[in-house]
Amino acid sequence: MKKKLKCFVYIGIIFGLVSPALALNDSIGEKGVNARRLHLQPYNLLGRKIGIGQVEVGRPVKQGKDKAASSLQIISPTAVFYRNNPPIPDKNVDDHASMVAEVMIAQDKTLQGIAPQAKLYASAVGSLNEGGQVQECLASQHIAQQNGGDVRAINFSFGESLERDERDDARLDGKALLTSCIDWSAREHNVLYAIAGNQGKGGIPIPTDNFNGITTAYTTKRKGIFDKVDFANLSDLPVGIGRSFIKKEINFGIRRAVSLLAPGGQISVYNQKGKIEKVSGTSFAAPHITGTVALLQEYGDRVLHQDRNKRSHEKDKNWSLDSRRHEVMKAVLLNSSDKIADSGDGLLLNMERTIFGEKNHNWFDSDAYQNPRVSLDMQMGTGHLNVWRAYQQFSAGQANQDKSIAPVGWDYNQVSANNYQEYILEQPLKAGSYAAITLTWDRLVTLNDFNGNQEFDEGETFRDRGLNNLDIYIIPVGESSNMRNICSSSTPEDSTEHIFCPIPSTGRYKIRVYYRHQINEPVQDYGLAWWTVNKEEGARSEE
Repeated sequence: MKKKLKCFVYIGIIFGLVSPALALNDSIGEKGVNARRLHLQPYNLLGRKIGIGQVEVGRPVKQGKDKAASSLQIISPTAVFYRNNPPIPDKNVDDHASMVAEVMIAQDKTLQGIAPQAKLYASAVGSLNEGGQVQECLASQHIAQQNGGDVRAINFSFGESLERDERDDARLDGKALLTSCIDWSAREHNVLYAIAGNQGKGGIPIPTDNFNGITTAYTTKRKGIFDKVDFANLSDLPVGIGRSFIKKEINFGIRRAVSLLAPGGQISVYNQKGKIEKVSGTSFAAPHITGTVALLQEYGDRVLHQDRNKRSHEKDKNWSLDSRRHEVMKAVLLNSSDKIADSGDGLLLNMERTIFGEKNHNWFDSDAYQNPRVSLDMQMGTGHLNVWRAYQQFSAGQANQDKSIAPVGWDYNQVSANNYQEYILEQPLKAGSYAAITLTWDRLVTLNDFNGNQEFDEGETFRDRGLNNLDIYIIPVGESSNMRNICSSSTPEDSTEHIFCPIPSTGRYKIRVYYRHQINEPVQDYGLAWWTVNKEEGARSEE
């Protein structure tokens, strides 16, 4: 069994050698996540000075440490480790890890990464025969503490099998040590984890059952565009002939596993011999998300560091250190995702493509669209990563303190139990336009810190203190009852609420964040992102 499990750890498939191509550039360009636009003027975003992380079984090569680096000079990690220790030269170096790193930081004219100037810190957890979830947690914690304790996102392109989990009757309930560690670290270190989703007969589901990060499935190209969930992503309702396998791949209860889609089918990358290979899998979808965080965070830090008197184009935007919160990043990425292509009138929020599930369903067919108690589609999450739209969502700025808000924006705030926060849209929304709203918050996981050093150590455990229940509503201004909403999202078991719905009539509306049910603390922090179409903007789009 151990030998079989080794092939499940990496979440990707590597194909044969091909002639040089632009498939990686396709995945970061307009056919993929549309990140290349931000590399160019006037945006000039490359991830400069932003710390991101990578944890896998192996690690990417590093110049000056590994002989293999001489053939793969397009990546230059800032630092590499073996678990939480310095690396041994030429040991634990891995082709897969190097390829994943390329998606994030490759500096090559032919195959450029999402954030080529980000600072990547990578750790190898080592052979499965010599370690497990404890060592993987130690490595994750170590990476989260790099860059002076300022790592904004960490990429997980591997996973643990339920069959290796030490719990009796192990299941995807968020209670595995590694999953608990990820959710604890997200809060403790303020880092967004991008987790490669499980694929293939229940092999590698831990920690896809996390609450506080983003778990991804991957898309493949049709007619040159990444717009369809690949058949290898098996997340689906556990029915039919594959029921026993599928049950191992989805979360326990009604909570959905997939948060977001990103390209992962037939991506071209260099191997450690300097040859181009085509690869597929969620392994290569997740780093698209991690790299995107670096681009957005470079923008956010740029705004923070600019003198107010010199940034006239930003003078009307509210901005604070809240822009660095992982809850905000998660809300922004999920809310700005593509679902249904806009026809050009702006009513579908200028989305760039229609996304199709494995059996060709689209968002309008999804129970997530039709049922307010389901926030995520089983296969698509909230849709497909679009870096350009994420930039538009993020750069729109934070809500003002009086909570009178522009059509697009985000906020980081808190709400008390049995109470709510309201955001009144400044202008009337246009009838027939759509509104997208995403609310994210954390499951509370605490460390049983036996030695009191405020770090996870071997032999220590985590305590799951549960998830408070928050809901979101769109309500006409003047109405007071939650029941008079026009749209809502009230998922009882998830840490994400998501609305995508049509506005029935032109008028003034407000967004309400409601703290319905207290499980742990009486005050809950949250990230919120919204995208709407006001009456005037809709009229201009029709001209």
